[in-house]
Amino acid sequence: MDGILPLWKERGMTSHDCVFKLRKILNTKKIGHTGTLDPDVDGVLPICVGKATKVVEYMMETGKAYIGEITLGYSTTTEDASGEVVESKKVSVAPTIEEIDEQMKQLEGTIIQIPPMFSAVKVNGKRLYEYARNGETVERPQRKAEISSFIRTSEPIFNEEQGTVKWRFEVTCGKGTYVRTLAVDLGNALGYPAHMSDLTRVLSGTFKASDCLTLDQVAKAMTDESIQDKLFPLEFGLKEFETMEVTEELWPKVKNGVPLPRSLFKAYESYPVVMMYQGVATSLYAIHPTKPQLVKPTKVLRNQ
Repeated sequence: MDGILPLWKERGMTSHDCVFKLRKILNTKKIGHTGTLDPDVDGVLPICVGKATKVVEYMMETGKAYIGEITLGYSTTTEDASGEVVESKKVSVAPTIEEIDEQMKQLEGTIIQIPPMFSAVKVNGKRLYEYARNGETVERPQRKAEISSFIRTSEPIFNEEQGTVKWRFEVTCGKGTYVRTLAVDLGNALGYPAHMSDLTRVLSGTFKASDCLTLDQVAKAMTDESIQDKLFPLEFGLKEFETMEVTEELWPKVKNGVPLPRSLFKAYESYPVVMMYQGVATSLYAIHPTKPQLVKPTKVLRNQ
């Protein structure tokens, strides 16, 4: 069994939980996910099965899109709704729509984020959430994040009694973006502690919500033996790369991983290039690290 399974991850499960369950359902160990989703977040989680696990690293680089909700008035240990309140400041006068939209606009483009303590980022060999669970704090590394768009999608709701303001949003971003932290940074810009009170991933690379199956639907497809029809070819995980059609003459060299003259790739502006033979992705080629006049295979996908 080979291919990409767009899974709809349900809330209350880790991404690893999903992989663990799928190994039992699909009766195979060769499974990997393409980007962690927090337990409180549901949405699109592409899963690679069999030979498709070879493209996991490339799929993790793809862009993501989310819909969610931001709440002003208090912040939490985890920067989302599941954490304990660490700072509270009642909103007495709600920020205007213009103020909200302007500050959201300021967070578009290339920004710097500090990962939350409850995250999987490693510092000195330990994940930040391990420090957090032990009540420890450490200096966290700054990271660049690419925010393509960050827009408000609902009217702000002001709860005067609770001293909170909340609104829905959409964000399109690059890999490694902490949307929780985006909510916190936006709150700081507006003068209030804040947290991300709801989040759903609606797009991961080329996969959208309508492509997805739940775990129950995957199990049903296994029972009625239609699961292979639900899998996308591994080529779907390489759609962001340029492709080269390999001729019959060139195929023996590509099949055996022979470096090729860079002159053959002069029409290509970026690497790696996906080598396609008879409609099938066979390998990825990139510039040789020590011989720039050559292009060599960096990943063999299929050679038969």
